[in-house]
Amino acid sequence: MSVLENVETPENLRKLTYDEKKKLAEEIRQLVIETVSQTGGHLASNLGVVELTIALHSVFHMPEDKIVWDVGHQTYIHKILTGRKDKISTLRKLDGIAGFPKTTESPYDTFNTGHSSTSISAALGMARARDLKKEKNYVIAVIGDGALTGGMALEALNDAGSSRTNLIVILNDNEMSIGKNVGGISHFLTRVRTRKLYNKSNRYIKKTVEKIPKVGNGIIKLVRKVKYSIKQLVIPNMLFEDFGFKYLGPVDGHNIEDIEEILKKAKDLEGPILIHVLTKKGKGYEPAELNPDKYHGTSAFDIKTGKAKKAKQDDYSKIFGKKLVELAKKNDKIVAITAAMLDGTGLGEFAKKFPKRIFDVGIAEQHSLTMAAGLASCGLKPVISIYSSFYQRGYDQVIHDICMQNLPVVMCVDRAGIVGNDGETHQGMFDMAFFNIIPNITIMAPKDFKELEEMLEFAINLNKPVTIRYPRGGEAKTKFEKHNKIQLGKAEILQNTVKNQEQESVCIIGIGKMVARAMEVSDMLNKEGIQTKVINARFLKPLDKDTIIEEIKDINYCITIEDGCKTGGLGTAVKELIIDNKIKIKIETFAYPDEYIRHGSVEELEKIYEMDSQSIAKKVLQQINNK
Repeated sequence: MSVLENVETPENLRKLTYDEKKKLAEEIRQLVIETVSQTGGHLASNLGVVELTIALHSVFHMPEDKIVWDVGHQTYIHKILTGRKDKISTLRKLDGIAGFPKTTESPYDTFNTGHSSTSISAALGMARARDLKKEKNYVIAVIGDGALTGGMALEALNDAGSSRTNLIVILNDNEMSIGKNVGGISHFLTRVRTRKLYNKSNRYIKKTVEKIPKVGNGIIKLVRKVKYSIKQLVIPNMLFEDFGFKYLGPVDGHNIEDIEEILKKAKDLEGPILIHVLTKKGKGYEPAELNPDKYHGTSAFDIKTGKAKKAKQDDYSKIFGKKLVELAKKNDKIVAITAAMLDGTGLGEFAKKFPKRIFDVGIAEQHSLTMAAGLASCGLKPVISIYSSFYQRGYDQVIHDICMQNLPVVMCVDRAGIVGNDGETHQGMFDMAFFNIIPNITIMAPKDFKELEEMLEFAINLNKPVTIRYPRGGEAKTKFEKHNKIQLGKAEILQNTVKNQEQESVCIIGIGKMVARAMEVSDMLNKEGIQTKVINARFLKPLDKDTIIEEIKDINYCITIEDGCKTGGLGTAVKELIIDNKIKIKIETFAYPDEYIRHGSVEELEKIYEMDSQSIAKKVLQQINNK
């Protein structure tokens, strides 16, 4: 008989025996594997926290007690146990449940998360609010060992440890973030993990001494009085104690009974508590256990073989990585930097070829950017690749440390634009807008793989701050025969069917992946008798003002298409150009509105926001007909 069938809420969970909870863990693990094999998602991280999640909901009473999940990609089990089991098949699908915590989805999701190292700060804020309101609930932050490399987490530990506020931090230590953990924090935790041997010995001695008639319990109490000072001689857990936390653990993260015991102990203690839980990423599914980084985030796959259902094609990240290796062979000043995204950003091959010229700094975007500035100040050519939504975390460093000093750092913006199913926290909507207002920066976006390769080589030779933004995935179906040489601030005219000045005409200006969309729209309009020009902007900054002014001066209507937010990007720049030069032309921007874009496939979201070629062409035709 299935245990999971009878578990709809945590209240049902608390009635189960430990044997039933073990069976429940097996059933949940199987459900997660089956679900992610169909929907794609974060598999390994969720398989690693099954028992931990069951224990948390058994000991604490959510949502009165509050739990903040760092990053939040490991909350599938949490969602299954909090009334969303029957919706799990809709995971990450349009109008389905999100792949991350979402406060609008359930009262059990107490804080929206999607980026690393935020949970302790948010939880401390909740704990302080509780104290001010004189409430009595528990507040728990669950944070991975990889997230501790983020400076924000250390700032929060520092504040929380000195606050004396009742707060429980659970360190989920699986030795992984997206890739293998690196750095001093990782080495420190490796030493702490040796306490597993200490704990096993401690339990054995305790059981043996308890059997001694009359004096057994007395001896145990005496030993406990001196245990703290002795254990510090062999167990290096002092970092957390020095921050001001009471340290408990390490505890086996796959033993529900042990986890519950230590959680109950934490409830009885005052002040900030840190519980060190050891888990195995990918637990219970051999392919994920053997390759946890591969199954950190995965597309749909075959359960039996573990292989992706769709063969992986070349994508922008791979092309970037290959080209950088090629350039680095010729130029020994080129160095690469990643922030715990070695394979995700396509730098795996570079790491193999040039192990001394690549720096994986862990989840530390701010540090990575300022370190790049330091490298550049000494004559090297740092190339750093970070996902678009993560550049938000290092904005001051781009301004203050790189661009203000006009240092030659090449900042590659991976996953720019719509990324799809990961939703609001991962859509790369804002990079063009927030980079565009920074002095000294050059902003480029390639229309295809070949142009990315050419832009990367151009950027390294430019000797100033550059960003190159490109999307997740592969090229569009549109194939470009024309590739003019890259020149600073120079656009590219791809198509011109304007023959008759008396006839309706449209100038379409695209940038990045949307240049292919511009060509598709042009073809549709041409079939309707509308003349078109297509311009590949290439550069958002500096914008090719001369070419745009020349090409639109005899045109009736101009549109811009970009894979970003409507404000501050290409459309804004072209509109300012038109206004400043008093050009009389109707202009319309096709971009995403001033809102956070929900989860769903890229194709679905493009149709919803009318960014697909059919919707754009239809709207242009309506405008022309209305005129």
